[in-house]
Amino acid sequence: MHDDDLPALEVWIDQDLCTGDGICAQYAPEVFELDIDGLAYVKSADDELLQEKGATTPVPLTLLNDVRDSAKECPGDCIHVRRVSDKVEVYGPDAE
Repeated sequence: MHDDDLPALEVWIDQDLCTGDGICAQYAPEVFELDIDGLAYVKSADDELLQEKGATTPVPLTLLNDVRDSAKECPGDCIHVRRVSDKVEVYGPDAE
């Protein structure tokens, strides 16, 4: 499978479940950041914190492994990675 074959993915964080451990920001600081409220949020492509509930940001292919690992290691199980095309979760608590 070539990178071109991979579906476009997006990631969002459920702040209601976020424990503020910051593991995600350690794995992928380009995508995740802890805000002053102690919770993690995703960042836009131009590094802006997205604080709306359910805000998504694209997952850069170069960071896919880091984002996947952060979803797996997150103690709050609050990181959701899904396909943009059909919104099916591929990594995270609701993944098949």
